[in-house]
Amino acid sequence: MHIGAPTAVVSVRPVALPAPGRGQDLHVRVSAPAAGSELPVVVFSHGFGGSLDGYAPLADFWTAHGFAVIQPTHLDSRTLNLAPDDPRTPLIWRSRAEDLKRVLDRLDLLEDALPGLAGRLDHGRIAVAGHSWGAQTASLLLGARVLDADGAPGEDMSDPRVTAGVLLALPGTGGADLTPFAAEHFPFMNPGFTEMTTPALIVAGDKDQSLLSVRGPDWFTDAYHLSPGGKSLLTLFGAEHSLGGISGYDVTETTDENPERVALLQRVTSAYLRHALGVDGSGWSAARTALADGGHPLGRIESR
Repeated sequence: MHIGAPTAVVSVRPVALPAPGRGQDLHVRVSAPAAGSELPVVVFSHGFGGSLDGYAPLADFWTAHGFAVIQPTHLDSRTLNLAPDDPRTPLIWRSRAEDLKRVLDRLDLLEDALPGLAGRLDHGRIAVAGHSWGAQTASLLLGARVLDADGAPGEDMSDPRVTAGVLLALPGTGGADLTPFAAEHFPFMNPGFTEMTTPALIVAGDKDQSLLSVRGPDWFTDAYHLSPGGKSLLTLFGAEHSLGGISGYDVTETTDENPERVALLQRVTSAYLRHALGVDGSGWSAARTALADGGHPLGRIESR
């Protein structure tokens, strides 16, 4: 699949967004191509403990290929060192979703923060993306709900400004599928996907064995199988939770480092975003053709 040559990019960090009631400002990285207009926007939610400085293999690639990428630092970030007994800790899952919405609310301020970016963002072409806990965060804006102890859907946090999502290593259903530790400590890990109507690409590694679930790697495909149509699933062969190394170029938590796998993920996610945001569908068609039958050595795509 052909994506095109990368372009020069510019980036600024941190940009502080006022966040009354959050306890501290929301710090954000804003990155964009140095030239071009009507840039589609991707808001990225990091995994547990991450920050606005993470996921450079994806953020850099997307930016160099025509997207403005906005990365907030959530309250669980190791850079903030929030105490376990901080009263905000039990609701960080909710605060994370509010962080993404705050970014969307203040796109004008973020545009002005990066010299030369003002007026160049396309506010009608917005996607959310995330990895692991960040994928759950992003899924809430797509329509996923957190279920209560009786299985009733919680608050609808979907956002009509978001028209597509990329969900990387998204945790699956809760309840009996969680380990006792996860069920006790992470009650928000009980998602319902039946209302997740916004189109999305779900990405799962077929060797991703979570310590939080009693199930196998198929746990990370639940959102694809349990949500309404308009979804695609990219299964990466041999991939564990870092999907080959997406959280950084030299991160120590990557257990399955594979540059070829990351390169495939870069190209497929870019092609999907261009398709889903109405920029260009040819790359996505080519990706689906190349990976649809499962004969590719690195992965397969299915859609519904």
